[in-house]
Amino acid sequence: MIQEKKLVTRKRRSWIFVWTMVVSGITVLAACRTAHQPSSPEEISLRLIGVKDIAHDLSFKNTTVGGLSGIDYDAAKDIYYAICDDRSQYQPARYYALQIKFSAAGVDTVILDNVTTLLDETGKPYPSSKQDPKRTPDPEAIRYNPTNQTMVWTSEGERIVTAKDTVLTDPSINIIGTDGRLQKSIVLPEGLRMHATERGPRRNGVLEGMSFGRNYKTLFVSLEEPRYEDGPQAALTPNDAWIRIYGFDMASGKNSEQYAYKLDPVAYPATPADAFKINGVPDILYMNKDRMLVMERSFSTGRIPCTIKIYSTNLATAGNIQQVGSLIKEPPAKPLQKKLILNLDNLGIYTDNIEGMTWGPRLPNGNQTLVMVSDNNFSPLERTQLFVFEVLNSK
Repeated sequence: MIQEKKLVTRKRRSWIFVWTMVVSGITVLAACRTAHQPSSPEEISLRLIGVKDIAHDLSFKNTTVGGLSGIDYDAAKDIYYAICDDRSQYQPARYYALQIKFSAAGVDTVILDNVTTLLDETGKPYPSSKQDPKRTPDPEAIRYNPTNQTMVWTSEGERIVTAKDTVLTDPSINIIGTDGRLQKSIVLPEGLRMHATERGPRRNGVLEGMSFGRNYKTLFVSLEEPRYEDGPQAALTPNDAWIRIYGFDMASGKNSEQYAYKLDPVAYPATPADAFKINGVPDILYMNKDRMLVMERSFSTGRIPCTIKIYSTNLATAGNIQQVGSLIKEPPAKPLQKKLILNLDNLGIYTDNIEGMTWGPRLPNGNQTLVMVSDNNFSPLERTQLFVFEVLNSK
């Protein structure tokens, strides 16, 4: 979730209606456009099939649908699970089950099937920040494990350090049943602990991306922004903004590998120039043979849409930096190499705060689909969008 984005949404009010009119006129054209043509069968390209919005403030089973920050697909049931990043402010922290009906020609409809409350170690819903700020979760990513019918979700934790108060809540990786009940949490490495001083993760820049890999034997999670020890936040010009991708062995629950990934610069300057801007990684998605998709999302105050880029990278060609305490002091010798698959700006459509992606079902022609979801931050000036792409030249 881009929390600071909520502070600038009023400035977007005068532009949002213009964008709505523009988007409605070009969605059909965009569905025919594709990304670059791959030069080898190991690469993929993406063709936009269509986009579908979920109505703002839609009510479902006494909950407000919004804040969808992560999504995963259950192929056996042909259903999607989307986690809501409501910090128990509107209703208790939760995830939704939904259907997305589409064909190669476009997206037809979205059907909400169920909502499940996330439960803490006591079997109760998580408290809000007003009730207990040190135990309030910040849900960001969700994945379903069909090998044992469990789910995993991440919380970014909290880091508030002010003259009046200090709230430090470590991020977490939580394994639950489909009923929302907590089974256990994965022990995180020391480098992911929150601190009152400027070390460890930054606030709202922690466990945003997650993906199972290697036949569900490894769970990968990614930071959105660099830890203080690893580099500065992304800026308008290239810098050493290194994030880490962590690999956890699911049998032991231990962190066994870490990789360095450099962020692009922020895509556009902010207005005014010193206003909030960001570029980070909201999600990752394992492909095969240790290849992975990485989503980068950039937002700048004064510009309505977000810039979303999809990169491919290969873990097998990078070095394990698990023993490296600081990428500032010891820059990575073999960082992850990345190749641009698609910049959604090039599709000519409105793209909001996209935060999650998952493989969807195969089309009748055998091609895989890729589904993305945006987080509207519960703001009337932002949209909950579901994007469906056809994956071309995949193996």
